[in-house]
Amino acid sequence: MPSPSEADAFARCVAAGGVAVFPADTVYGLACDPERAEAVARLYALKGRPARQASAVMFFDAGPALESLPELGGRTRALLERLLPGGVTVLLPNPRGRFPLACAQDPGTLGLRVPADSPLAGVARPVLQSSANLHGGPDARRPADVPAAIREAADLVVDAGELPGTPSTVIDLRRFEFAGEWAVLRPGAVEREVVERAVRRVL
Repeated sequence: MPSPSEADAFARCVAAGGVAVFPADTVYGLACDPERAEAVARLYALKGRPARQASAVMFFDAGPALESLPELGGRTRALLERLLPGGVTVLLPNPRGRFPLACAQDPGTLGLRVPADSPLAGVARPVLQSSANLHGGPDARRPADVPAAIREAADLVVDAGELPGTPSTVIDLRRFEFAGEWAVLRPGAVEREVVERAVRRVL
């Protein structure tokens, strides 16, 4: 488990424009400041990720995450309060174009992530995050699973030992507010039945 000093080092690294390898609640990820184009470009280059592909913005606390999106409708917000924090990435409508560097070619969609029981729960700032692997490669359960080229080029590696290893479940909520529609785009750490129960309590 990272110490408070490691959490502080992570926050300082991101604030300074660095790229860090860090533990989420599922797999290891890469993080940088979502507002700094050079940092985002470097993260993408480390992964070999095409610039046209979007990434998620991760908050380490659900409260600030929801506060950052005041335009969210009541039904969507109620569902997020049931799903977050948790092992999900949610795709949300983004009418104000927030975090444009994370949205890539689709500024109308924002990917949002708030990990559960995060080892970095005290970090106040959001980060742009992607899995700590080469594009299309296997997810990293341990720091040793992160490709050596990425570990060596990153400005910081935060080690929390072995993680569960199943990536987040990706849920499309872009039409949930007005049509009640949702879809699991990638099965993962949270089972579909858990999402269905949360949806039933909101609709």
